[in-house]
Formats: sequence, C-alpha cells, structure tokens
Amino acid sequence: MVRAVDDGRGRGRPRKDPERLARWTPPEGWSRLVAWISPEEKRALKHAAADAGVPVAELVRSLAGVLASGAVTHVELIDRAVRGRPAMEKIPTLFERDDRFRVVDRPRAECAWVFAGEGVGTEKLDGTNVRLTVRSGHLVRVEKRRNPGKEQKLLGIVDGWYVDTSPDAADDKWVLAAAGNTDVTGWADGEHSCEALGPRIQGNPLGLADHLCVPFDVAAPVYEQAPRGYRELAAYLAGLESRFSPGNLAEGIVFHHPDGRRAKIKRKDFPKAA
Repeated sequence: MVRAVDDGRGRGRPRKDPERLARWTPPEGWSRLVAWISPEEKRALKHAAADAGVPVAELVRSLAGVLASGAVTHVELIDRAVRGRPAMEKIPTLFERDDRFRVVDRPRAECAWVFAGEGVGTEKLDGTNVRLTVRSGHLVRVEKRRNPGKEQKLLGIVDGWYVDTSPDAADDKWVLAAAGNTDVTGWADGEHSCEALGPRIQGNPLGLADHLCVPFDVAAPVYEQAPRGYRELAAYLAGLESRFSPGNLAEGIVFHHPDGRRAKIKRKDFPKAA
C-alpha cells in the first residue's frame, strides 16, 4: 500500500532541542510519500543509506531520480520482485582497502562471522558471472551480469544485476557456449548463479580446453582449512593451486555462511609485500 500525502508540515527529526522538530520546506509541487514495508526491507534501506552516508529519504529520492532519468527502467528494478527472484548480492571483500585499492589488515565489520570461524571457504573462479535457470533437468534461460556504468555510479547505483543473453549478440557467444556445454540434468529446479569459464573468457587463467559453467551452489571446490587472518591469507593465496584446474593458481576464496551470507578475498587484493 502506497499513498502520497501533502500535509505541508515538512517535519523532520529532533535536533539540539528535543522538544522541537526541525522543519524543512519542500520545493513547490513536491509531495510526501508514505509506504508500508517489511522489517527486512526497512533494515536494508537503513544499511544502504548508512553505507552511502546519506539519510534514508535521500536514498529513496535517488532511487526515484534514476527511474525518472531512465538510467534504470521499472522492469530492471521490479522484475525480480514480481517473479520472486532475489536481487543480485554484492559479495563484500574481507578487508578494508587503501587508496590504491589494495586490502589492509582491517577486517570489514559485515565479515566478522568469517573471523569468528563460521562458514566454509570455496574456490573463487576467475570468469564471467552468469545465472542459469533450470526446469526438470533442462536449461531454459541464460542471463549475464551487467555492472553499473560511470553515470549510474554517480547516481548511487553500485550493485550489478542480471539481463538476458541473446543468440544474436556477439558479446554473448562464449557465455552461451559455456552454458550449452554444461550438464544441468542433475540440478534442482531454479536459478543457479555460476561462473562461465573457458578459452575465450577472461583470458582463461585456468587453462581450460572447453567452455562451461560452474554453479556456486553445486560444484565450487571446497577449502575447509583456509586461514582467516590477513597475513595468513596473503601467504596462503600466493601459492594456492586451483582444485578445479590443477597446475594453475586459484584466484581466491569465497567464504559461505550457512545462512547464505558470503565474503570474498582474491590473491591480487593484497599488496605485493603483504
């Protein structure tokens, strides 16, 4: 249920004097929007606003702004919700970064569960993120990740999303080849996030002879003894052999929590002297 209210009060939160409310006069023609949301959605809005360093109201206005400008269409925004598909999750890196974008020995708060010894590490595969939809052992849909461009990032859009591939698009040729070479007959019905790998994808760092997709929830190699400390991980990843493609170095580790949370770290995230 959503309703617009134009009461002209413009009330805000208490400031220095708790008995008085700050007042803000909106531009002419503006109206106040009230919506009922779930506790989970409310927390998500608050966390996103906190990460961006802006009030929730400004975050909501930014969302409305990108819709009004056409940077994101209503289909891209609500298509997942309408069909019950989850939004793409941005996996956090274990440690904070410096101004050269290398990680430093300062754990990120949202990854505290990793340092508490929770979850298990799996190999991070260096390819292209895709999503395969399976029904009754048959591949029925292939999607690829789209990342926000420079202009979209300036509008506050930082997370990626999935879009359909097309057999007529040259850019999708090798992703579709990887999907076509992947045996999904034993996969459960649903949508599976995967890494598309192969000779013509991302420089083929694992030296694979054929294209294929590896589902994160089915086949990612497990590293149960992966360390959790900064220096230990730097040393561990420097020589970690890929279990998916022996003889080649693994790109990194993704830690998976039983409740679905994930956190990642890559070999190249560390400075050379770490």
